Order: sequence, then C-alpha cells, then structure tokens
Amino acid sequence: MEFGDILHDLKKGIYYPIYLLQGEEPYYIDVISDYIEKNVLTEAEKAFNQTVFYGKDSDPVKIAEGSMRFPMMAQKQVIIVKEAQSLSKIETLAPYAEKPLGSTILVLAYKYKTVDARSKLVKAIKKNGVVFTSEKLYENKIPAWIDTYLKDQDYSITPQAAQLLTAFLGTDLSKIANELNKLVIAVKDSNRITPGHIEKNIGVSKDYNVLELQNALGQKDVLKANKIINYFGANPSLNPIQKTVAGLYFYFSKLFTYHFLKDKSERSVAAELRVHPFFVREYVAAAKRYSPTKLYEIIGILREYDMKSKGYNAPAMVSEADLQKEMIYKILH
Repeated sequence: MEFGDILHDLKKGIYYPIYLLQGEEPYYIDVISDYIEKNVLTEAEKAFNQTVFYGKDSDPVKIAEGSMRFPMMAQKQVIIVKEAQSLSKIETLAPYAEKPLGSTILVLAYKYKTVDARSKLVKAIKKNGVVFTSEKLYENKIPAWIDTYLKDQDYSITPQAAQLLTAFLGTDLSKIANELNKLVIAVKDSNRITPGHIEKNIGVSKDYNVLELQNALGQKDVLKANKIINYFGANPSLNPIQKTVAGLYFYFSKLFTYHFLKDKSERSVAAELRVHPFFVREYVAAAKRYSPTKLYEIIGILREYDMKSKGYNAPAMVSEADLQKEMIYKILH
C-alpha cells in the first residue's frame, strides 16, 4: 500500500492486525506510527491497551506473546515496536504474523533498511497486514514534495522559495516538514511563501546562497559571484565548502548533460535534467555560455576542491574561504 492509502484508511478507522513500516526514509514511517499511537485508542484505553517496545531492548517472543493478549475494556490493543531494525531475530515473529490476532494492531517501525522480501515474515505480513516501504526522495523531487505538503495546509510556495529550502535543508523530510510548520505559523501577511519569508524566519539569505551563486556563474556575472563567495567565507558555518561544491557539481553536471540531449524542447529538458519547468530557460541560457569542454573542466575543478576541502593536496595554512574563492576564480576563467 502507498502512504496516502494507509493514512486514509487509518483516518476512516480501517485497521490491519500488523504493519511493517520499513525503508530508508524515516519520515513516512514516523507519520504512520505516530498517527496509530495517538489516535486509535482513547486516552483511557491507552493505559491498559497500548504498549511501546524499542527494538534494541526487546525480545520478539515477548512482543508476540503481548500481541496475543486480548484488549481490556476496548475493541483494540496497540503494540508499537520502535527502532525495529535493532530487534534481534525479528524472523521469530513470523509464526504470529501468519495467524495474527484480529483485536491487536502490531506496528513494526523498521527504519533505514528493509526486511528480506523472501522471508516468511514479510510474506505473512503481506497476506495478513500491510507492508509499506518508505523510499528516500532524491533532491530533484523535494521542491514538488514541499509544494504538496503546503497545499495540504492551504498554503503555496514560489518555485524559487522551494528551491531555496531544498538547497538549504537537503532531503531530510522530517527537518523540512518541521521548518515548513514553523513558516506556516510565522507567515501572517500571505498564504504564499516567498524567499523573503524564508530569509526572515529560517535565516538563510535570499541573496547569498548556493542557488544565487549558481545563477551568477550561469550568467558569468563575476561581480555577483565574488560577492556571494565572499559572504560564504564570512559565514562558514552556514556555507561550508562541501555544500557549495555539491550544489555546483549538480548544477554544472546538468549543463553538461543539456549539450547532449537530442530533444531540447522545454518539457523534455525539464524531465531529463530533473528541474522545475520554471527554471528551464535559465539552464538553457547558462549552458549556451559554457562549452562541453569547459564544463568537463569545471567538473574536474569541483572534484579537485572537494578533495582539497578534505585535506588532500591542500596547503596547510589555506583557509576554507580562500579555497572557495580560488575555486570560483578557476570556474570563471
């Protein structure tokens, strides 16, 4: 089942006797398990009918035995196993999963990896319950996720603001959701979030960030690029070189890829480069300013400074700020 389907069923009071929530992205696992923990039972029912185990400190046999207990003065009992990936011999739960008790809701929150799909446990849960695998989102999918998340709260966001948040926060959905919740509370003047709102409430500059540096380099605007990189040097904790290198690597790799696309229509470019259609024209204009040969050289420069930032072939007394300035100079010349 998909995340939305599971949550929809839960809100309608449709429950399954056993849930295996697994995968690399913990956000969806937490949302489902937290909903079950907070909403299936009343506060009075929870005292006798809700148990939380932690994988590292738990025994599958005791979990199975607890799952076979009937609820007291309630229709259901809820058993949640958090950090189930640390549970020793989780396969021991297979016999219970083959004949689960209908009045029990057993939730296995198995984060960051998956149980072998060929195992008896997974096969039994697929037959009698729900197996949900939470996939990690790639960075290019994050702006659309942000847009959808805000729409559910009757808010919207500009493409620039979504890209800015992605560049600043990365792909940690829990962290992103937390910041978006803060924005929804803080933004009073509009229900459309802009880069200005992000600068005011989160602290990332709307003018001095990796996205603006990309734009400056794409336009070969030497003055603007140097202003931004000087700002980075003055604020190293917010703008470490590794973050700059990673952002520029993905940017210039997309420009390099553009040169070899057979179909250069706007829709095709957006799909192939995995960028929002709003930004396609900027990418096309930037690609035309850099030849494939120069872009190949730039990618080499970025790899070189990634290594230098980690201490390889870098003079001992050179600061991170100086490395960033030197890197930008080489890219532009």
